[in-house]
Amino acid sequence: MRFRISHVTRYEYAEPVSLCHSIAHLKPPKTPRQDCLATQIRVDPWPAVHREHEDFFGNRVSYFSIQQSHDALEVRASSEVEVMAPTAPDPASTPAWERVVARLADRYDEPMTDLRIFTLPSPLVPPDPDARAYAAASFQPERPLLEATMDLMGRIYQDFVYDPASTTVATPVTEVMEQRKGVCQDFAHVAIAGLRGLGLAARYVSGYLETLPPPGQPKLQGADASHAWVSVFLPNLGWIDLDPTNNQVPGEQHITTAVGRDFQDVTPFRGIFYGGGHHELHVAVDVDRVTSPEPLTPDAREMELAGASLPPQAARPPSQT
Repeated sequence: MRFRISHVTRYEYAEPVSLCHSIAHLKPPKTPRQDCLATQIRVDPWPAVHREHEDFFGNRVSYFSIQQSHDALEVRASSEVEVMAPTAPDPASTPAWERVVARLADRYDEPMTDLRIFTLPSPLVPPDPDARAYAAASFQPERPLLEATMDLMGRIYQDFVYDPASTTVATPVTEVMEQRKGVCQDFAHVAIAGLRGLGLAARYVSGYLETLPPPGQPKLQGADASHAWVSVFLPNLGWIDLDPTNNQVPGEQHITTAVGRDFQDVTPFRGIFYGGGHHELHVAVDVDRVTSPEPLTPDAREMELAGASLPPQAARPPSQT
């Protein structure tokens, strides 16, 4: 299934900003079930410095610096991605979870070495006894790992209320466990805290989920949003994605942009700026299914930040009001 994704972030400042440095995780990577056919990030005003690198987790990170006075900043990311349905193993045939924990704890088990970072606490997922105890109810002795993890996913879906007004990006896992409310980021953090508390390797996945309008109604432009879910590692099978917000194994409608220990590693857009005073943030996301894809031209296969090979006058997008 092929999608075109538009993610527009716009800051409007009450006073001019003299300098800003920003990084973005907005370019989808190539994965075993996903191919990024074309991608670009355009910035207005034109950045004085811009470059891209791959971070520790293999994510595509775009960095840019604007060194001129400006009272608004717009970052527009556009991508075309093809997603394949995953081949999910039989949950009951996966190894017992205790055996996987033992392998992860064995320092002489070299194939597991790079995975141990995902068993450790991270800035937004510190050790949480309540999350561990909550997860342990799904992990009976010798239960297959994927079967137990899917049970945990289903319980989070049943026991936690989706409430966008109940949390912020900084709400700790402890508070989410107490109030049993939150959004996709919170549910992913709860699952990760529980799995890591048991000694398993779990990571945070940031991306998008295609949403469809009610029958007979048009899709509202800009009404989609970023999404988050969790991955658990199974020896010989790799990372298996699970979406506790929707109680499902992510399929063709889930598009990955970045992976990390928690949300802090994969924030779609963040940075620092000097000046500005009060500011307003506007985000608009569209995930549109491509039913009749047009052939990609060579220039469209990989376009760098803000059309770096083009002169600024030709590459700048029009400002939105």
